[in-house]
Amino acid sequence: MKTKSHLKKKVNLITLGCSKNLVDSENIITQLRHGDWNAEHEQQDDAEVVIINTCGFIETAKQESVDTIIQFAQAKTDGQIENLYVTGCLSQRYREQLANEIPEVDAWFGTLELPELLSKFDVDYKHELIGERQTTTPKHFAYLKIAEGCSRTCSFCAIPMMRGVHVSRTIESLVEEAKNLASYGVKELMLISQELTYYGLDIYKKRALADLIEALDKVEGIEWIRLHYAYPGRFPLDVFDAMAKATHVCKYLDIPLQHISDSVLKSMKRHTKKQDVYDVINMARKKVPGIAIRTTFLVGFPGETEENFEELLDFIREMKFERVGVFQYSHEEGTTAHLLEDDVPTEVKVDRANRLMEVQREISEQKNNALVGMTLKVLFDRKEGEYFVGRTEFDSPEVDNEVLVLAEKNFVRIGDFANVLITDATEFDLFGDVVE
Repeated sequence: MKTKSHLKKKVNLITLGCSKNLVDSENIITQLRHGDWNAEHEQQDDAEVVIINTCGFIETAKQESVDTIIQFAQAKTDGQIENLYVTGCLSQRYREQLANEIPEVDAWFGTLELPELLSKFDVDYKHELIGERQTTTPKHFAYLKIAEGCSRTCSFCAIPMMRGVHVSRTIESLVEEAKNLASYGVKELMLISQELTYYGLDIYKKRALADLIEALDKVEGIEWIRLHYAYPGRFPLDVFDAMAKATHVCKYLDIPLQHISDSVLKSMKRHTKKQDVYDVINMARKKVPGIAIRTTFLVGFPGETEENFEELLDFIREMKFERVGVFQYSHEEGTTAHLLEDDVPTEVKVDRANRLMEVQREISEQKNNALVGMTLKVLFDRKEGEYFVGRTEFDSPEVDNEVLVLAEKNFVRIGDFANVLITDATEFDLFGDVVE
């Protein structure tokens, strides 16, 4: 690689959407830097070239992407940037329409068109660089995308249209990337894909997530491994055995359930029933005692009645999940749910989302208060104001609870682990002091 003095124009890459998009952006940056471009992630206000990696998941995400494109299109018109390129899910889904409406964009690319994007920079795509990805997250944690695409047919979801069918990466390639990340100082890996539990079916002819966990658990330097986006239907139960046996796998599982009413689950085409959901959650808690379960629910789906919603609230009260998120249904063209009448008014969707999170707020507050007086292992992410801010093994970055310790009373290094005595709690935060 040439010295920095020979680098070409500055490239600013903007990422919208989920952690899977972030990994894609990191791969783009890695490829560009090896092609001698001065590429950074959301840091160069004086960049001559801007790439926007868009999200097209739901209406609010699509609008944010469009607004961002328009903002930089105006910057190009005003002469503040020279070139503007758009990639990602929104571009994959709506490129023809968007190209007609926003002609200032120099070129549009889909989710699987990285080589074509790189060609605009006279850079050849190098497959061997995938395992050498340069991360944009804090140095001590990184996302590890184990597969691309999704082969599910959930009626509300447009992801298969934008990402294609499920394609697993090999265990060997993932272990090699994990080793590289560990050599850069990464201590925590978040395993991600559109559906974690489908992993391996396409290349190994079996669900192989447990095998992958076992292999990654042996990577020296990785202290925490976290599982995100596990589908509840036909859940491979050997994953729980692998989690219980592993040394470095967090007692944490992100398993989006979406709903609990059988009629709603059927309409959503989730291919799972209420009892199946109960079975997998109960098995997780039995085989991995103390596991923190994060889930998300979708409210306002066509046909969801108040009775269906109350059933969901009762389920949440009963199961007392450690972490919960909620989405309001978005009527997405091209999905099979779009053929249904979007008959739940917006104000009802908003009200149901708020009521659901109020139930969860009370559960979270109770669970956090129960931790007061306990000493927990915490990985510190940043300093914010007068506090050092970190997380326990039960919390993922940005979406979950945090642990705060006063900087004037405690000294920690960002990216290090420390034992923290919990002294106080709110519904979504813990407070404490570092102890030996």
